[in-house]
Amino acid sequence: MSPPKDADPNEDEPTGDDSTGGEQNDRSGPSGEPPGSEQAKPEPSDAEPSDAESSGPDLAKSGSGDGPSGGGGAGPEPVPAWKAIMRGLGPTGLGLKIGAPVLALLISLVITMILLRVTGADPFSSIQAMIDYGTTDNSIVDIINRATRYYLSAVAVAIGFRMALLNIGVDGQYRLAAFMAAVVGGAVTLPAPFGQMLVIVAAMAVGGLWAAIAGVLKVTRGVSEVLSTIMLNAIATGLIAYLLHDDRLAEVRPDSNNIATPQIPESGRVGPLNGFLSSIGLDLPSQMYGLLPLAIIVGIVFWVVINRTRFGFDLKVSGLSQSAARASGVNARRMIVYTMLASGMVAGLIGMPELLGASYEYSLNFPAGLGFTGITIALLGRNHPVGIALAALLFAFLDQTSDVLQSVDVPKEIVSVMQGVVVLTVVIVYELVRRWEIAVQQRAVATELATGHDLARTSTGSRS
Repeated sequence: MSPPKDADPNEDEPTGDDSTGGEQNDRSGPSGEPPGSEQAKPEPSDAEPSDAESSGPDLAKSGSGDGPSGGGGAGPEPVPAWKAIMRGLGPTGLGLKIGAPVLALLISLVITMILLRVTGADPFSSIQAMIDYGTTDNSIVDIINRATRYYLSAVAVAIGFRMALLNIGVDGQYRLAAFMAAVVGGAVTLPAPFGQMLVIVAAMAVGGLWAAIAGVLKVTRGVSEVLSTIMLNAIATGLIAYLLHDDRLAEVRPDSNNIATPQIPESGRVGPLNGFLSSIGLDLPSQMYGLLPLAIIVGIVFWVVINRTRFGFDLKVSGLSQSAARASGVNARRMIVYTMLASGMVAGLIGMPELLGASYEYSLNFPAGLGFTGITIALLGRNHPVGIALAALLFAFLDQTSDVLQSVDVPKEIVSVMQGVVVLTVVIVYELVRRWEIAVQQRAVATELATGHDLARTSTGSRS
């Protein structure tokens, strides 16, 4: 029965998910092992890089050591560039981990200043105006509130990235989840904290189930998750537009053209953090989302699950090589559905800070487009909770300070250009540094192997 199993992994390799597993299986295939041992052989070769990846960019390190041993330092990269970018792989040395983003931000700052000069603006006065406005008390609160939503969106995207799945449908998932949760919260009145829990659980369930559709289509019909999630975005938009009507699940607000769901009662709302912050001596001029701690908890759980649990290991090894996952006893097809489900559940939380902490209803003015912003923030943050948090704060700062640019005769649309420059610069610098570090490690290992071979030959000659 082993030959069919041997042929089955090779059928999966052209999909793009098994590039690494294919290389390693090619190296281990000609070893002359009996057919019965081939099923267990791929497990250690593919599990090692995934296990090393549990500490983040260390996968590149373990992979680089594998290259020279297979081809004397001239073997192909164990992780393709597109997978490395999606998974957030980068330099493994501490100095390079710190230096790469600093260098990338400096380069992007120089490019931004050149762009400002080209538009006829003074780059120094423009950036100074942004810093002055962005560091006021009101702006700091608004930046943190924006970053909370950006952070949840980026984590939802990063869950799929860790398995090389591109969940483009986060935007539709969170909007549909927020709408249905608002309907449930406005129709059912429960005492606190059960009212808040009901809305949050409803949002996670809707977001997860909507994302799971794309996962099921991928494993059963081979539909790309990129195409299916884009289509599901359009379907979610149309479904919300149909249901958000005064004859269905919404009502027209008096003295307004706005249409919204019934308001969530007081028992289902989440109060701001101002009271707690005042008790520790921080008095803020505006309200800070009460669900900010939820975003922090989501980030911690994300890191623990990905790096310290069996589910996280199965997720990463399935994305690295489906054939290796099967050899390890992991159902890679099922992991695709589970990953999309988890990504959608986190996506369902994106609208909760606004819904439970500010608007208390879903209306035509509910924030949209956060899912696409999360993709860029996840790439910028390298899929790491801390990196995503810093990237979310940076994007929130740029968005918050975009309006002040008009006071210095700079169109606020230049901020979108700044954000694109930052993302492209960071991605390019990280990938170049990663390749440079892999090349250095390959040369070092090749030198050690050559030196060891010479010593063995010398010792043999002396004994003879």
